[in-house]
Amino acid sequence: MKCYNVTVTGNVQDTGLRAVIEYAGRLLDLSGLVFNARDGSVMILCRGEDSGIGDFSQEIMKRGEQRGAVIQDITRQELPFDIVLPYPFSRVLADDDIDNGRKLDKGNELLIDIKRDTSALPEIKGYTSILPDIKVGIDNLNVKFDSFIRGQEEHNLRLEKILEKLAEK
Repeated sequence: MKCYNVTVTGNVQDTGLRAVIEYAGRLLDLSGLVFNARDGSVMILCRGEDSGIGDFSQEIMKRGEQRGAVIQDITRQELPFDIVLPYPFSRVLADDDIDNGRKLDKGNELLIDIKRDTSALPEIKGYTSILPDIKVGIDNLNVKFDSFIRGQEEHNLRLEKILEKLAEK
């Protein structure tokens, strides 16, 4: 068993990548932990066999990109000493105030974008004048649908009578 320092770079924070990494680490029965670094990367300390760490990197790449992370690179460095790491593999959930502030800022930007997208629809207000016409159209459809249902009921009664006569023969 060897210990590794793994760094995942790219657009990897705020994409759910730590959950993906935690899942992959548990799937491959590794010890370790994952956390967001201040430089925008995701850092991993893990312990396992060489082949298991290679599979781990592939799993992170595949599942991370499926989740929306844009992974530029995954580098791993073998550590020259042994570290006792958490088992099962875990993610560090205690984000610092800077990280929380950054996430709030990103959420606010998304809300502003949504507001911009929806404010581009003022022309909808112009359609409120046709709402009464739409209601009349719906009412007409309801009347037609009701008459169709009555017609189907009459048709079904005729079919039942035919089936009864056929059953008598």
